[in-house]
Amino acid sequence: MLEILKKTNIDFIGKKYITLLVTGILSIIGIVAIIQIATGKANLGIDFAGGTGIQLRFEKPVSLQSVRAALESGGIRDFDLQDIPAENKVLIRTKQSEGDLNQIADAITSSLSQHLSDNKYVVDSTTAIGPKVGSKLRSDAAKAILMATIGILIYVAVRFKFQFGVGATIATFHDVIAVLGIFFIMGKEINLIVVSALLTIAGYSLTDTVVVFDRIRENLKKQFRDPVKNIINNSINEVLSRTIITSLTTFLAAAALFFLGGEVIHDFALAIMLGIIVGTYSSIFVASPILLLWKKNRPFAAK
Repeated sequence: MLEILKKTNIDFIGKKYITLLVTGILSIIGIVAIIQIATGKANLGIDFAGGTGIQLRFEKPVSLQSVRAALESGGIRDFDLQDIPAENKVLIRTKQSEGDLNQIADAITSSLSQHLSDNKYVVDSTTAIGPKVGSKLRSDAAKAILMATIGILIYVAVRFKFQFGVGATIATFHDVIAVLGIFFIMGKEINLIVVSALLTIAGYSLTDTVVVFDRIRENLKKQFRDPVKNIINNSINEVLSRTIITSLTTFLAAAALFFLGGEVIHDFALAIMLGIIVGTYSSIFVASPILLLWKKNRPFAAK
């Protein structure tokens, strides 16, 4: 297998105070983001904040790019587009309150009539997405992330030991709230696409952490006379090349989606890129050091 790094001897555990500071800052930002989202003060998407939905049926096929350009030229902002190509239909959802339903609908149809005059259309339906629906979706999204985190704890605890499960769970939760916090700081819209990216990040982070833990478990059995700190450091160094190669190739794939995938998938790809960076960091500097909190001198998985 390709090795971009030969055998290294880096004292990762020795840098715990620096990494603790970084981890603390990311966690605090993430917690603040969660509070702001829960109170509805963040930049929430239509799914969470509510809005107006208008479904149009065009005479001829129409691209989302042309619809987007027409709406932006008409001064429409904060909207999502979804097309049904087989029926020449486009669903437009805007982040507005129920009281503005008719006004927003008129503004949308006026913009499209002016900038897409060569493709006539009819309005199939106009609906309002109330704040209660958005609140329910926020609650369901939080439950999905919580259930995924609990599932990770159970899985790793069964496969390894409970101590490993705690480390993997904390690291995964750290990655999720860290990316969420970065999105909040950047003013990015928090929607169901971002939630799906966070769940993807949780899966990636777990996979990366399990690789490190698997090597630690093997070395705890073979080097049971050595201090746990040395065993963990050796294990991380042994899989470091693999970790970097995996993270780099996955990051390049996400970067391709970010730069070439179009505006619809832009935030999803950005979240994945951030998640890969944070997930790689946490596998080394968050999950593994947590094992030392249980027993520092004698290995806890020698058998």
